[in-house]
Amino acid sequence: MEYGIISIAIPLLTIFLAIITKDVIVSLMGGIFAGLLVLNGYNPLTAFVALFDDIINLFSEGWIAKTLFFSLMIGAVIKLLSASGAVNRFVNWLSDKAQSIDSPKGAMLLAYVIGVVIFIESSITSLVAGTVAKPLCDKNGVSREKLAYICDSTSAPICSLIPLNAWGALLLGLIVTAIDGHVIEGDGVSLLVASIPYNFYGLITILIVLTVIFFDINIGPMKHTVPQPYHSDHLSHEGKATPLPMLLPLIVMVVAVPFGLYLTGKGDIFKGSGSTSVYYAIIVTLLFMYVYYVSTKMLSHKEYFKGLYEGMGEMLPVMLILMFAIFIGKVIGDLGTAKYLASLLSGNISPTLVPLLIFIVASITAFSTGTSWGTFSIMMPIGLALGASMGLDIPLVIAAVISGGIFGDHASPISDTTIISSMAAGCDHVEHVRTQLPYALIGGVLAGVGFFVAGYFTI
Repeated sequence: MEYGIISIAIPLLTIFLAIITKDVIVSLMGGIFAGLLVLNGYNPLTAFVALFDDIINLFSEGWIAKTLFFSLMIGAVIKLLSASGAVNRFVNWLSDKAQSIDSPKGAMLLAYVIGVVIFIESSITSLVAGTVAKPLCDKNGVSREKLAYICDSTSAPICSLIPLNAWGALLLGLIVTAIDGHVIEGDGVSLLVASIPYNFYGLITILIVLTVIFFDINIGPMKHTVPQPYHSDHLSHEGKATPLPMLLPLIVMVVAVPFGLYLTGKGDIFKGSGSTSVYYAIIVTLLFMYVYYVSTKMLSHKEYFKGLYEGMGEMLPVMLILMFAIFIGKVIGDLGTAKYLASLLSGNISPTLVPLLIFIVASITAFSTGTSWGTFSIMMPIGLALGASMGLDIPLVIAAVISGGIFGDHASPISDTTIISSMAAGCDHVEHVRTQLPYALIGGVLAGVGFFVAGYFTI
């Protein structure tokens, strides 16, 4: 059955709800219920029952269950890194090393390198970078606004370019949903990896930040920012200064993922199961953290499991977003939204422009809602089906959704990563948004040009 214009109304309703409520979970549930209402003949009782029955049915698919539990266990890793004192020890170690890069450029480079190295989660990236580099930036006359810009620009972009984290779990889940629904063909991990070179906004943003650091480029409101007075008591001296408790678990996780892909792919890393690999990689990491932290008395047995449970609990909202993101992808697929869009665009717009169009729509959605994850949930199913029906390069389409989501999120004043970055750097949130926006717009325009050119050469 074809649902026509109604199939477009459902994702639009979801976006509208996200703008009005500022609550991604409620918005996704509202969109899902509206979609199920249409699919069940506008019977609200049937749609209500289908909503909760289908939530249970999601767990019958192994990859979905693994992906959801992975997101919970990522929360446990983050909590244990903090509870054990690993983050604080890493901060103190970097602060000691920072004396050798005691200059404005060195202070900014320190924040940049931390943002690149700590890719496990966008929030912890910003928090660690801001905590470590803030005293050195104050000492060397680097404004808090510029530090916030560096923290923000190396959080979400890096997490999307090195997706061995909850970001990767979400994106992989959305891609595999499309594969299982026979919307696209291929392997989820391979497609996600192949999209990285096309993630123009992420790549361009990283390069812009480096350029700003090395050439001390201040544009727009950033020209008028004033450095904060320096106080030597800003540095924390709690915990032994060593990077190992922080870095070793991350190294174990990074190594375990390709090893898992190799085993599940029976010798071919690109044929391995992404969901299975990241699932067992995080389990191995948690086991390693138990042995390491308990044996070195950084945590007791009781403290370890307290941190484990608390971390998983704190990640529950993320797991719910991920679950409903996968759910709405299935609903949008059943409604035939992408097929209807393709029929509207066919003959009216050149396929070469579609990647750029997807990027623009994703950017507007993320800016309006303040969430890149919510944008991925709405736009990825539509973009993939649209790309498949119009014969587009699928990794390019994936990258257009990711880049658009990050750009809109990066520029949005209601984005959680923007708020956390201003908090980590200790600057006024509104000033952070004002000073960052010109740089984000430059990156967005250049990324748009990239998708226009790539669309032309990949068709």
